[in-house]
Amino acid sequence: MAKQFGRVHPITTEERASGSWDMFATWIGANANNGTWYIGGVIAAAGMATASTTLIVCGILSYILLALASYIGYKTGLPAMALTRPSFGLRGSFIPSVINVVQFIGWAAANTFIAAISISVILKDILGWPAYGTPGGNRGLIVGIGVMSLLHLASISLGERSVRMIERVGIVLVMLFVIWESVVVFQNVSLHAILAWRPAHRLAMTPGAAIDVLAAFNLAWVTAAADFSRFSKTKRAATTHSFLGANLGLFWFAFIGLTATIATAITSGQFDPNDSDPSTIASKLGLGVLALLVIVITSTTANAVNLMAAGSAVTNMFHKLKLTPALWLVTLVATGVSFLPLLFSTFLSAFTAFLDMIGMFLGPEIAIFLVDYYFIHRRHYEVTQFTAVGGDYWYAGGWNWRAICAWAVGIALYFGLRHVTIIATTVGATFVAMAGTALLYYLLARRPVAK
Repeated sequence: MAKQFGRVHPITTEERASGSWDMFATWIGANANNGTWYIGGVIAAAGMATASTTLIVCGILSYILLALASYIGYKTGLPAMALTRPSFGLRGSFIPSVINVVQFIGWAAANTFIAAISISVILKDILGWPAYGTPGGNRGLIVGIGVMSLLHLASISLGERSVRMIERVGIVLVMLFVIWESVVVFQNVSLHAILAWRPAHRLAMTPGAAIDVLAAFNLAWVTAAADFSRFSKTKRAATTHSFLGANLGLFWFAFIGLTATIATAITSGQFDPNDSDPSTIASKLGLGVLALLVIVITSTTANAVNLMAAGSAVTNMFHKLKLTPALWLVTLVATGVSFLPLLFSTFLSAFTAFLDMIGMFLGPEIAIFLVDYYFIHRRHYEVTQFTAVGGDYWYAGGWNWRAICAWAVGIALYFGLRHVTIIATTVGATFVAMAGTALLYYLLARRPVAK
């Protein structure tokens, strides 16, 4: 019997329980959250017209890639990071796995921190504690992180099934909240005033910078798509409904974050990107404790997806570890990471540094992953080779150095393009670097790799 590397468990047809509504709800819940609101507030610095255009274009382009990745998960029944074995090699797949663990723990921590701000405001109203951002406000924030961590542990307690259950409940609350928020915003500020508003020149964001911010946010989900689509009953649920749900959640919540931030800037006469988080905006709009509680709940639904993706990546690295213990592990680590923004001057500084890291590493990885499946292997992976030492995906000692070299060049290309003014300010570096990486990998991989 040939030596085996790790283990993979393709989800069979009988094991698939997610229908179209489940996939639609999962991806709405993944994007209808504090992080998406915050992203909308950050790109408000580009002005309403530019921010709206980049939001729509980046959303559609990014989630076409998500649908393509979802199809691979549906077709093979395998989790996302296991699916990087044919492109990076059985051992090489550790590289994207580590990146996924880091980035989804980071997203979980960011959402936790934003929700903890809401809890600190609630504690201010109930107990009179200082809110975060005022002297002594860290106490409420620390309690908030603890509360959020307990909610996260509950949300992932049953693995994929509990994630599906919490998304079904969360989507209803999300929809009610954004309708409420939309009504309040347009009661206070007209659409004409929002469209006409411009930030101060020193705070303005270029279209290219807005594209890179949105691309880093959206592309993170592409690397987790198969973790959920492998449970889909139909191809349409895995692809079309994932695409529609992800875009609806993105557009709805990012637009409300965008318009609410601009509306607050108009009514207060001051724009500060550091105050773009939903808790601060909700407080300024006078929405009260109920709105803050909904913000907390939506963070829990989003982080259920983040933690599921991180836990799945851990199981690709440590083959004997089952999914549920992996989920508990990444949740506890995410709790610790949630305190890191306190080391930065502002949360926005920590957030933008995190986005730069995501865009640099993820874009080239996704380009290689998709080119490998659709162009090199022509939409067919041999599942029996996913664990075969010396097999088709073993390459050179378990590493596909052509993919790894292309990935490294893509990272360097991204970094270099960020310093080319005409690219950085117009179309951004992310998608250009992805296109260059895709072409390079295709050229390198046209011939079989020597074993």
